Amino acid sequence: MCLQSCLILWCLRVVLQSHTDPKKRPGESPGAGSSCLQMGALRSMIAHSMAAPDVLVEIRNVTKIYQQGEINVTALNDISFDIQAGEYLSLMGPSGSGKSTLLHIIAGIDRPTSGECRVRGVDVTRLNESALADWRNQNVGFVFQTFNLIPVLSAFENVELPLLLTDLSRKQRRQHVETALDLVGLADRAHHLPRQLSGGQEQRVAIARAIVTDPGLVVADEPTGNLDAQSAHEVLEVLRSLRTDAQKTIIMVTHDPKAAAFGSRSIHLEKGELLEARGAGV
Repeated sequence: MCLQSCLILWCLRVVLQSHTDPKKRPGESPGAGSSCLQMGALRSMIAHSMAAPDVLVEIRNVTKIYQQGEINVTALNDISFDIQAGEYLSLMGPSGSGKSTLLHIIAGIDRPTSGECRVRGVDVTRLNESALADWRNQNVGFVFQTFNLIPVLSAFENVELPLLLTDLSRKQRRQHVETALDLVGLADRAHHLPRQLSGGQEQRVAIARAIVTDPGLVVADEPTGNLDAQSAHEVLEVLRSLRTDAQKTIIMVTHDPKAAAFGSRSIHLEKGELLEARGAGV
């Protein structure tokens, strides 16, 4: 049972006890004053628990500075915002705006020069390399623009690769891979090599590989950049279904407004600055 449900049940029990207290004197009203206060507190706590979102990612004062020779280049400048669990967030901006750098920091691929990035309460910027690698394997699925499939391996074998680092049996690995391929609509292409697939199908295999370990967070860096319009639409639909059907949190970097519209919210960056956030489609 979730914390919100437990809280509501606890409050209801307190209120019910106030109406059935055996210590009340005969003829005494059933705690009208205290009952009203408790009911008010109950309504307040329920409203707060219903309104309080589940924050997955907390970005606080993140700055990233690269040194190119004697020149310091600021990729991100004092960025702060939250990402809720279950969001499909589009990071938008022109080339060089810092959106990929921000994505890499959230995913634990890169580290900020200063600031904090907490994912489920863990400040990933403070983990050592070994702990960070373990954290990535358990919590993040990666989707890249260039697919990064191994040409001599089938779709099934490409998706299975991350599971080879786990203690799962062969049977368990097969079940995970079949489930992942089914989620992206490629169960019938499991034994095809990448060269036997279209670009859109290759990217969907890459998405299956990203989710086969069941991470809570999926990060996608320009996932439709190498695809035609129809294939791009199919890939974006798969990402959206992962949010709605599999309860994944999706963070996608894109410069394409049409791709960003598939998300539930978009954040705009320019020259390392956070410009605005706006709602999008669901």
